Amino acid sequence: MFDWNDLKAFLAVARGGSTLAASKAMGVNQTTVARRIESLEQDLGFKLFERGQTGSRLTEAGQTMIPEAENVERAAIRFANQAATQMRGVSGALRLTTNELVANTMVIPALLQFRKVHPDVQVDLVITDRSLDLENGEADLAIRTSKALAVSDLVARKIGDHEMALYCSRDYASRRGTPDSPNSLQDHDLIDVTTEVGEMPGATWMMQHSGGKPPITRSNSMSSLVHAVKAGLGIGALPCTIADTDRDLVRCSDIIEEGRSTSWIVTRRELKDTPRVRAFIDFMAPYLQQELRRSEERGRLRLAEDAMTVVPFPTKNVG
Repeated sequence: MFDWNDLKAFLAVARGGSTLAASKAMGVNQTTVARRIESLEQDLGFKLFERGQTGSRLTEAGQTMIPEAENVERAAIRFANQAATQMRGVSGALRLTTNELVANTMVIPALLQFRKVHPDVQVDLVITDRSLDLENGEADLAIRTSKALAVSDLVARKIGDHEMALYCSRDYASRRGTPDSPNSLQDHDLIDVTTEVGEMPGATWMMQHSGGKPPITRSNSMSSLVHAVKAGLGIGALPCTIADTDRDLVRCSDIIEEGRSTSWIVTRRELKDTPRVRAFIDFMAPYLQQELRRSEERGRLRLAEDAMTVVPFPTKNVG
């Protein structure tokens, strides 16, 4: 029988890339993490990581163990949450704010599973691209995606990192082709986006390399941008975890470094330990992390199918 704490260390190192990062995430010292990994490897009879100066890289065997370890993690969380429900009575309403794209692709699919564990918690969604003022009570929690969180008294739990690239529809690609360099963007129809929280770095990068050509249209919503690109209006900067899995879309570029961002679940300090808020965060963060990992894998498989017909142009070392 494997020690659950050893499995937690395994997942933390896999996600953080090193025993140091895992120790910080788990709140224990680095030696303890290393010892737990060694114990698990001894129990299993094979290596989970290749150690190097830059960190710990999953072996092929270690990679295959990730999904099962995550299943154990989810089961342990469900068990703990159910026990907490029995002990404390997790119930009541909470207001979660996020943008429409995150709500539709991440939150709403997860709510079905959340309600199986906590049927007495009512989650009210406040959908907006504007950053509501949590400190003044406009919402209880928020899922926010940005390059960095603003300094505040709010507390946050990281969900995951996100990448962006340029995409067009298959219909557009058949009619107009795809750009083969940043310079060739000026020969294409471009779709810009500026939400209420400001410019989107991926879209900003695209327009900076368009040779001064204005966009054919501009959206104030990431969700509508996705639909505009899928409709064949032009090329736009989209999140890879969403666009790479969509067979109607074609990736035109490599990852845009300036477009990388991170998502967090954020709440007020005085709310973080209330039963319903704690239950929501403890369920939603690992659930969404696993779904993002699965989406990335589906995206890699789908992109491999397109590799013979579409070659994304490089974005690095471009002025």
